[in-house]
Amino acid sequence: MVFQRQLTETSRKTVIALFIAILSANTAAAEGRVFPSGPWTKQTAGRTVTMDIWPKPLRAMAELTFCLTVTPSGALPDAIPLDLDMPGMMMGKNQVLLKRSGCCTWKGTGIIVRCMSGRKLWQATINCEALNNTAFPFNVN
Repeated sequence: MVFQRQLTETSRKTVIALFIAILSANTAAAEGRVFPSGPWTKQTAGRTVTMDIWPKPLRAMAELTFCLTVTPSGALPDAIPLDLDMPGMMMGKNQVLLKRSGCCTWKGTGIIVRCMSGRKLWQATINCEALNNTAFPFNVN
């Protein structure tokens, strides 16, 4: 009976460890990549979407300016929310509101918090259906 209980506890710990390893596999692979410091450009929904963040190098706990350029920019709202999060990690809401500052440009400021785990991979997701919620991964020092 004691052996059976120990085996069950060991099995449970093994299953939990495997589950965590599977969940973090994709994140660990991306974490080791060094992404260019921007600007980043993607093609989506027949548009060219370019994201840039400055000042560089990108640092946590410092005010950063986020700039989005979309061409063609017709039928897009005057304000576009930008979600900042870490891939594979549940985090609190960190959102920057980008406001139209020109014909094809939206700008906003925000702060990226320092991750207690030491991870540096972040992702900016444009919350706009017309832009297919395009996401840009980047590294923060």
